[in-house]
Amino acid sequence: MIIIKNQMIEAMDGFDRLPDSLILLIFNSISDIKTLICCRSVSKRFNSLVPQTESLSLKVDCVISPESDSGSLVTLLKSLLKSIHDLFKPDSKPTSRNQAQNSPARILNQFDRIRDLQIELPTGDLKLEKGAVIKWRAEFGKSLKSCVILGFRREANSENAEIDFAGGLKTRVVWTISALIAASARHYLLNDVVKEHREMERLVLVDREGEGTVAMEKEGLRECREESGVVARGVDWQEVGRRTVVPSVRMRMRHEQRVQLRDGVWVEGVTLVVVRPCNGAMDGGGDAEDAELAFGTFGGGIYGEAVQVLLKNESYLLEMNSF
Repeated sequence: MIIIKNQMIEAMDGFDRLPDSLILLIFNSISDIKTLICCRSVSKRFNSLVPQTESLSLKVDCVISPESDSGSLVTLLKSLLKSIHDLFKPDSKPTSRNQAQNSPARILNQFDRIRDLQIELPTGDLKLEKGAVIKWRAEFGKSLKSCVILGFRREANSENAEIDFAGGLKTRVVWTISALIAASARHYLLNDVVKEHREMERLVLVDREGEGTVAMEKEGLRECREESGVVARGVDWQEVGRRTVVPSVRMRMRHEQRVQLRDGVWVEGVTLVVVRPCNGAMDGGGDAEDAELAFGTFGGGIYGEAVQVLLKNESYLLEMNSF
């Protein structure tokens, strides 16, 4: 018994000799906020080091349906609260006091130097017809910088399948507008996080279904904070409802009626849309810029195959007013 106890003490002493920088490297690799919060109770040393973690990931476990007069921001706050509530609740009947203590802002405020934050929602935002697939990625600063959208419907492995979906321009424009609205709503949700964590250099909001991504890099985060400062001085923030205003944009659209992928799967109504603000640095763009954005967003796999086919097609330029 004495020998075993001595071995345990020696093992603990060996762990204590690890430098803080190595432990922080491990915490940054873990990144999951729930796990890191649990680590704080391991020891006084862990309790002091966990708040210094720079790379964090917050997964939302479920969405709580809002009341009829609740906005999307309230919904997200409730969702985040629900996802981490079990870590803190002392009993099965939480009080409003406990809920205030466990708010998402309070959870994130336990971390002193967040550099890289990813928030994962449980589901996507778009309600699609069976078989339809829409993927998108939007980059923001104070407003939209760019958005890449890929849509299609997956069909059976048959060359003779009837084409009855996504044949018209109207459907493709609806896809585009729906994705832009979803992106602007997600960007709106991130404003408070951006304002409260001024040291942050990268912020990403994704969903578990892989539908859409909102990304804000260092320069975009700086723009957003500056805009928040303007609002604080009495100038209205550009928003409508519970989302950021989408500026006037130009859309380069490419379309292919039917495509057979390498695995034998037929997809139809395949559409690639690259969206840029009319007055932005990327105004207009071109084939090379479109290819860089599209491949950077969708990479390999079936989405990359579809993009490769579409980039060979002629593009159509459309303009849309701010909404």
